[in-house]
Amino acid sequence: MSPDSPAEGIEGARREQPYGVLLVDDEEAILESLELTLGEDYRVFTATTGERGLEILAEEDVALVIADQVMPSMSGVELLERVNQVRPDTIRMLLTGYADLGSLVRAINEGRIYRYVQKPWEPDELRLDVKRALEAYELQQSNAKLAKALAAANEQLRSENVYLRREVERRYAFDQIIGQSPAMHRVFEVMEKVAETDATVLLSGETGTGKDLVARAIHFAGPRKEGRFVAQNCGALPETLLESELFGHKRGAFTGAHQDKKGLFELADGGTIFLDEIGETTPSMQVRLLRVLQDGEIRPLGSSETRKVDVRVVAATNRDLRKEVGEGRFREDLYYRLRVVEIRLPPLRERKGDIPTLAHQFLDRATQKMGRRLRGFTNAAMDRLVAHTWSGNVRELENEIERVVALAGDAETVTVEMLSEHIRGGVSPFGGGSATRAGAGDGEGASGEEGGAPRIWDLNEAVDDLKRSLIRAAIAETGSKSRAAERLAIPRQSLQKMMKRLGMADEGRD
Repeated sequence: MSPDSPAEGIEGARREQPYGVLLVDDEEAILESLELTLGEDYRVFTATTGERGLEILAEEDVALVIADQVMPSMSGVELLERVNQVRPDTIRMLLTGYADLGSLVRAINEGRIYRYVQKPWEPDELRLDVKRALEAYELQQSNAKLAKALAAANEQLRSENVYLRREVERRYAFDQIIGQSPAMHRVFEVMEKVAETDATVLLSGETGTGKDLVARAIHFAGPRKEGRFVAQNCGALPETLLESELFGHKRGAFTGAHQDKKGLFELADGGTIFLDEIGETTPSMQVRLLRVLQDGEIRPLGSSETRKVDVRVVAATNRDLRKEVGEGRFREDLYYRLRVVEIRLPPLRERKGDIPTLAHQFLDRATQKMGRRLRGFTNAAMDRLVAHTWSGNVRELENEIERVVALAGDAETVTVEMLSEHIRGGVSPFGGGSATRAGAGDGEGASGEEGGAPRIWDLNEAVDDLKRSLIRAAIAETGSKSRAAERLAIPRQSLQKMMKRLGMADEGRD
């Protein structure tokens, strides 16, 4: 038998064993004894020199190295130090026939020896030592695999988070808010300037004008975009629940408070909180909100301690807060704290020129989601959309397009007949003014009801009404008849004659 090769006779059995053990000793008798002790349980490799041991280590899968301390060309300590450098996961044990404490300490510290075995050894004790050493190796390998898997999962999660954050930033970027009208250009100008700061922003406008979208765009375009954006509709909860939601609570603060809970202000620390429908808050809640804005402090329900938070506040309302202040329903000091910068979002009827672009975007989005074939609108259908007053603003328009797509079947173009009755017929679904009238205050009744019967529109009157609405929209957007004529692509004189015929000669300035 060659001492530098696996022992014969039990070679087949060794191949089936999970671990390889390398034995290094310059005495062949000791190698044979070790091999007899361990050969039935492990794949055993032997070497009479440290150099040969390193060669075997490079060629074979070895979990444990047992080396004699004293060898002529390379000591056991030197060998195990080399093993530690090239295969640090391999377990190392040292055989010693001397009680040289200094050498053992050096071997354990520098070679990172798992255990030393004194000669002569008891076979059963050696088997137990090797068994425990390989259990440590197995645990070490399992931990390494788990650590690698965890690192890979963390990297994947980090990549996904980066991707999702970029998707969110893209989704709420300024260019995702559609608007070419002068009114929307003014909104964009203010948004771009205020996004760079930490200023508190008050968004005002009718329901459905996109205040939530603007709030998110301001956050993701600003210095706090790495922080959280949290939103709360202040009119959706009673005062106690709203207070808990915003400021958190301690366990036992009220019935059902089974554990401590962080509020949205604390969760948004370093980020932005969006307080929608701020005008719906009660006077006592307004006092608490004022304290956050003034001092940057919150106090959870049931707690006597205050906590500092660093949060940007963006609030929104569909009410006239200045009027609410004058009538005593909203605190004046809170109003001015919120109104550091106010952005008024125009209703859709004041920017009718944006309706075609919005309608096409909503159509593309809905057809993709529902798997329809619609690719556009007939001129008549688009004219009806532009002429409608849209009391629910952009949200109502989006809902109408989704309804059309859902009921479209195999149609490829949106026609007038596919629109809701109150849009194609000129009657408001709420019994108010005409859906085709651009100006609600022009004194002309909408429904034209007599004796409960809805008014029937003839074609010429419907066309004239559409012209009135388009002219009023163009004047509202441009500020004068001259620029309105340019917007409508007709000569100024033609516009004046048309307005005179339509009874609009006194509307707008030249």
